[in-house]
Amino acid sequence: MAAKDPYNETVWSKYYGPNLGYIQEKYEQFVKDPTLVEHNYRDLFTLSGPPPLAPDAEQAPLPVISGDTEWLRKAVRASKLIANIRIHGHMAANIDPLDRGNNPMAKYLEYETYDLTREDLMAMPASLIWENAPNDVHTAWDAVHRMRQAYTQTIAYEFGHVRDEQELRWLNSQAESTSSPAPLNNTERKELLKRLIQVEQFETFLHKTFVGQKRFSLEGNDTLVPMLDEIVRAAAHDGAEHILMGMAHRGRLNVLAHILGKPYDIIFSEFHHSPNKELFPSEGSMGINYGWTGDVKYHLGADRAVREGETVRTRITLANNPSHLEFVNPVVEGFTRAAQEDRSTPGLPKLNTNKAMAVLMHGDAAFPGEGIVAETLNIGKLKGYQNGGTVHIIVNNRIGFTTESEDSRSTHYASDLAKGYEIPIVHVNADDPEACIAAVRLASAYRNLFKKDFVIDLIGYRRHGHNEMDDPETTQPIVYGKVRNHPTVYKVYAERLQEERVITAEDVTSMNAEAEGVLQQAFDKMKEGKHKNAEAKTAVALDSVRTPQRPTAVPLDNLQEINRELLSVPDGFQVYPKLERILQRRKDALNDGERVDWALAEALAFATILKDGTPIRLSGQDSQRGTFAHRHLVLHDSDTGALFSPLHQLKDSSASFGVYNSPLSEASVLGYEYGYNVFAPETFVIWEAQYGDFANAGQVIIDQFIAAGRAKWTQRSNLAILLPHGYEGQGPEHSSGRLERFLQLSAEENWTVANLTCASQYFHLLRRQAALCGRSDARPLVVMAPKSLIRNTRSTSPGAELASGSFQPVLPEPLLGSKPGEVKRLVVCSGKVAIDLQAELDSAKGQDWSWLHILRLEQLYPFPERELAAHLSTFRSLQEIIWVQEEPKNMGGWSYAEPRLRAIAPQNVKVQYIGRPERSSPASGYADVHSFEQRRIVTEALKLNSQVQAAVPSS
Repeated sequence: MAAKDPYNETVWSKYYGPNLGYIQEKYEQFVKDPTLVEHNYRDLFTLSGPPPLAPDAEQAPLPVISGDTEWLRKAVRASKLIANIRIHGHMAANIDPLDRGNNPMAKYLEYETYDLTREDLMAMPASLIWENAPNDVHTAWDAVHRMRQAYTQTIAYEFGHVRDEQELRWLNSQAESTSSPAPLNNTERKELLKRLIQVEQFETFLHKTFVGQKRFSLEGNDTLVPMLDEIVRAAAHDGAEHILMGMAHRGRLNVLAHILGKPYDIIFSEFHHSPNKELFPSEGSMGINYGWTGDVKYHLGADRAVREGETVRTRITLANNPSHLEFVNPVVEGFTRAAQEDRSTPGLPKLNTNKAMAVLMHGDAAFPGEGIVAETLNIGKLKGYQNGGTVHIIVNNRIGFTTESEDSRSTHYASDLAKGYEIPIVHVNADDPEACIAAVRLASAYRNLFKKDFVIDLIGYRRHGHNEMDDPETTQPIVYGKVRNHPTVYKVYAERLQEERVITAEDVTSMNAEAEGVLQQAFDKMKEGKHKNAEAKTAVALDSVRTPQRPTAVPLDNLQEINRELLSVPDGFQVYPKLERILQRRKDALNDGERVDWALAEALAFATILKDGTPIRLSGQDSQRGTFAHRHLVLHDSDTGALFSPLHQLKDSSASFGVYNSPLSEASVLGYEYGYNVFAPETFVIWEAQYGDFANAGQVIIDQFIAAGRAKWTQRSNLAILLPHGYEGQGPEHSSGRLERFLQLSAEENWTVANLTCASQYFHLLRRQAALCGRSDARPLVVMAPKSLIRNTRSTSPGAELASGSFQPVLPEPLLGSKPGEVKRLVVCSGKVAIDLQAELDSAKGQDWSWLHILRLEQLYPFPERELAAHLSTFRSLQEIIWVQEEPKNMGGWSYAEPRLRAIAPQNVKVQYIGRPERSSPASGYADVHSFEQRRIVTEALKLNSQVQAAVPSS
C-alpha cells in the first residue's frame, strides 16, 4: 500500500500557499520551545506531527518553491507585506493637502523591510500571496504595486478593526477594485469643477462684501459640498424620502446655500442687517433679533424638497444647532428614526430604515473631544435607536480653534474613536475631489448594504482663522505660511482637468464669471429690497396664549374595561409568579372604595391616549420595568423569556406604543427623544431619568434645545421629561431633579413644570400633554416624578377622580380647610413634602387645625397666580404665608416662588421660608441627619414644637 501523502490529510488541507509557509515557521518554533507557540498549534503538532513541506504539483505549480524552506519564508514575508499594506497603508497615504509630516509606519509598507528584493517578488506568482488576485496581476511584484495604488494614494482605507468577516471581505474588495465605485465621466468632472467654483466664489464674495463679519468659512474643505451633493443623489436613488443632516457652524452657510437651497439674497440680508460688530462683539448678538429671540445665522437650519417633476422625491433637512458643536448628533438620529417609523397601527412602530438616512458632519477636534459623539455612536446599533446607519464626515482642518491636534486628542487620527464601534473609516485628501466622491459612493453603498455607520475623514485645512476676524499666524505661523502659498482646490482640480484636456482655460474663466455674476445679482436684489424678508418670523409664532384644553376625564366603565385588557396575557404566557400577584392587585382598583396607584394611573393614561389615536414612545434607563419596579409595561415569560406588552393588544387602538430601555447615557438619549418628537410632533414622546439628578448629564440638550429651541428656532416640541425627585435619605445624587434649574429657565411659556402629589393628577396631566401633540401651542413638560410616593397610599386616588375633573394646578389639603375665615397660617408647598405634612396631620387627629391651611402647588410653571389668588381671597384672617420645601433654600422652588407669592399676598401678610438652609450639595448622605432635618421642617411648618432645635446633631 502506498504511503499516505500528509498534505492531503484533512488536518493540513487548509494550509496552502503562504499559509503552509506560516505553519512551517510555527512548527520550527515549536521544535525549539513548545511554549513559543499558541496552545492550538501545540495541540496540532503534538497530535499530527510536522506539517508537509510542500503541496503536490497540481495544488501548487511552483517548482521553484517546492521543498525550499527559504522560498516558503519569503512567501510568508511577502504575504505579511501585502497584509500590512491592507491594514496600515493609510499611514503612508497622500491624504494631507499640506503634507504636514510623515509617519514611521511607512517603512512597514516597503518590501526591503521584509528582506525581499524586486527579483524575489517578480519570481512569485500573485496567487501565492493574494487570494483571488485580479487577472491582470500576475506576479507578487504586480500585487504589491497594485496594493500600494489602492491603499496609499489620496484615498486611504482603515478597515482592520472591522470584525465581521463578510463586511471586511466586501470592504477590501471595494478598495482593491479598479472599477468600483465607478470613476467619474467627463461630464460629471466638469459639473464637479463648476460646483467647486460656486463654493469658493460664495466664500470669496462674503469675505470681500462683508468685511470682518464672522461666517466660519469652508475654505480648505470645499469638497464637502459636492460630497453632500453625491450623498443626496445616492440616497434619493435608493428611495430615501428624507435625508437628515447635522453640522456645526464651519461651512454651514455654504451648505445652506448649495445643499439646502437657501437663496443667496436671504443670506446676504442676514449679514447686511447684523448689528455693528464693534457695539455687539459677541457671537450671540450678531443675528436676526426682531420680534423673536432668534439665533445667529450660522446656527440656523433649513429644509428643501428635491423634486422630480411635480413629485417630491426626497426632502433634505439641516437641523438647527447651537455652538455646542456635536450635541446636534443625537437630535438628527432621532429625526431619522422618526422619519423611518410607521406609528399608525398597534404594537411596536414598524421600522423601515430605507425611508430616511442621517448624515452628520463633525469637527476634527470635536469628534474625539466631545463625549456626546461616543454616546451617539453607542446607540447606533441598539434596538430602540438604530436607524440603518449614519454617514459621518469629519470636516478635518487639523486644528481646533487655535489648538493643534497633538494638544486636543490622544489618538493619531481624529476618527480613531469610531474604531471602538467597528465603523469602517476612509481618510481622503480634500484636494482630490474625485477621491472624495469615490469615498462617498463607497460609504453610501456600505450603508445601503449593511445598514451601519460609515466614517469619512475629509482631511483639508482652514484657510482663515477660527473666524474671519482672527489672525491664525500668531499660533500657527508655519502652517499658515503653507496655506498662503497653497492653491485652492478648484484651481488644483481645474489644472488637472486642463492637463487631461477635459476643459480649457476659457471654460474655467467662464465658470468663474457665471458664479460671480449670480452672486452679484443676488446682492443687488437684496440691496433693492426685493428679497424675501429674512426677518419674516415674528412673535406670532411664539404666541403664549394656549388654545382650550381637551377634556381629560375618561368614563369609569371605559377605564374598567381597559384595566381588564391590561391584565390579560396570551394563552400559555407565564408571568413571573411574584409579579403576577402584584398585577392582580390592580384588578379591583377602579371599584368603589378602592384606589388607583401611580403605576396604574400611568398605564390607564397611556392606554386611553393610544385609543385616542396618539402614538407613544417612552425611553429611559430601565423604563420597561420602571426604576422602582413599578411600571411593568413589558412582561417577561418566566419559562421562555418571551416578551409581551399589554399595551400592544388594546382593542380599538390605532397607534403604536414603544417603550425602550436606554443605555446609561442621558445626553444622547434625551437629545434623540427631542429630535424624534420635533420630527414626529403627533407622537407623545417621553424620556425618563433613572433619577432626576441624572438630568445633569443632559444639561446641554435641556438648555440649548428643549428650553430655548422654540424661541431661537420656532421649533416646537411636546416632549415630556420624568425626573424622579424627592428627599428620602438616599444622598446627594438620588434626591433632587434640580427643580430650581428648570424654573430658572422658565419664560415665555416655553414649557410646563409640575411637581405632583397624587395619581389622578398624573393621569390628567399625561392626557393633557398628549392632547398637545401636533398642535401649534405644544410645549414640553417637565415632571418632578415621585419615588417613595409611587407606593405611598396617600398618593393613590379613587377611580372616580380619573373619570371626572381635570388637572388642577393647585390642590388644597383635603384634611384641612373647613373654616377658611379662621386661617392665620397658609403653607404653600409642592411635591412629596405635602404628603409628609399630611401624614403628620393624620397622626395628630383631634387637634384644632382651624388656624392652618395647606395648598399644594402641583404646577409651578406657568405659575398658577389666578388659582392661588382665588384661594387667598377666602382667608380673611391670614397673617403669614409659609413656603415649605425639603430642598435647600438656594434650590427647589423658593427663589422662584418668593417674588410671585409676595406679589399676590394680601397687605401686611408676611411671606416666609421653612426648609433646609442654603447648601452647596443637594442632600445629606447620612440617614440620621436627613431624618432629623425632615422632621424639623414638618415640625416648624405645623408648629408642633415651639422649641425646635435648628442645629443638626453631630454624626
